[in-house]
Amino acid sequence: MKYMLIMRATDEAFARMGEVDFDEILATMGRYNEEMIRAGVLVAAEGLDDAAEGVVVDYSSEPPVVTDGPYGETKELFGGFYILNVSSKEEAVEWAKRSPMTGPGFKTEIRRVTTIDEFPQDNEWIQKERAWREATGQL
Repeated sequence: MKYMLIMRATDEAFARMGEVDFDEILATMGRYNEEMIRAGVLVAAEGLDDAAEGVVVDYSSEPPVVTDGPYGETKELFGGFYILNVSSKEEAVEWAKRSPMTGPGFKTEIRRVTTIDEFPQDNEWIQKERAWREATGQL
């Protein structure tokens, strides 16, 4: 089963990260990543750019409203993610508990990644996606 670990932090927690030597952050995260690679559970991992560089597309109106970052009422920012291939939600939780990015204001949300097999296989769009995944080596 695949699980996504969504790394979240408050603005204050992100600001505290700016006080830590960047090479130290890279080494700490690198050791964590290497541990998951050696265990054979890491599928993907990416960090995200500063929220001030992002945009939000709000579909509450027609046409949608595009707003440049930083965002006004943000309590927690999505700073990056991991995709793990593990045997259970409990195993995903155990990996999340080992994350080096901890302390006040840091959280990890864990969500199972659904598979294409969970959708109606007689649907033409699912069939097209399955064909694309097979053609690109994803299945």
